[in-house]
Amino acid sequence: MRRNPAPSELELVEAFCNTATLLHGEDDLARPETAAVWLRKHGLPEPADPTGLAALAEARETVRAFLTDRTSSEAVDGLNRLIAAVAGAPAVRPDGTLTLRPVTDEPAAEAVRTVLEPLVRDGLSGRHATRLKVCAAPDCRWVFYDRAPAANGAWCDMDVCGARHKMRAYRARGGAAGRRGT
Repeated sequence: MRRNPAPSELELVEAFCNTATLLHGEDDLARPETAAVWLRKHGLPEPADPTGLAALAEARETVRAFLTDRTSSEAVDGLNRLIAAVAGAPAVRPDGTLTLRPVTDEPAAEAVRTVLEPLVRDGLSGRHATRLKVCAAPDCRWVFYDRAPAANGAWCDMDVCGARHKMRAYRARGGAAGRRGT
């Protein structure tokens, strides 16, 4: 998509959620070889088994569900369960930043914890995380950072998803063909 990436502190969260490109039916976490490339690129440990890859994909969709609707008790509960599964009580580093402690040394849990840490940390400050959004197009669901001054962006790309939505709405209203008959 054409948007600029999220600020550096949330870029990993955005990239993790976008390992699945639903519009094109692609999923970097679906196969061990593509998952390994993505994980290495981001300095994350690689799960050695299919269960670890499935856990990563499930974690991605849990985070995406939360970003879609932060007010959904189901999405909030899902994110809280995910955090509890991969991280213990938070700790403060010597520099004053928050870190999530590991509860297991499983590579998938370590990768997920690393992805969640900036989301949790930034969520506490409220600086940027609320601008991390999911495209409103149900067949897209790309995660993007909303840089609009009013933070009211709904589409990952207005030229693609926004335009398709507007065209569908136009056709549903009858479009130009519907007006000719009147």
